[in-house]
Amino acid sequence: MRFLLLYIDPGSGSYLVQMIIAGVLAGLFYFKNAWLKIKSFFSRNKKTDLPKDQSNG
Repeated sequence: MRFLLLYIDPGSGSYLVQMIIAGVLAGLFYFKNAWLKIKSFFSRNKKTDLPKDQSNG
């Protein structure tokens, strides 16, 4: 039987952990932004519903 011994040095291991954390955080930001876009699509913004003479602009 052949055994394969794999070695990951501390620098590569910490880089791997950093990439996993960055991937998880990027996924969270992506889904947060997607959720906010979906939520804003179905909700009405009261500021844009006002007539032009009643708005603050």
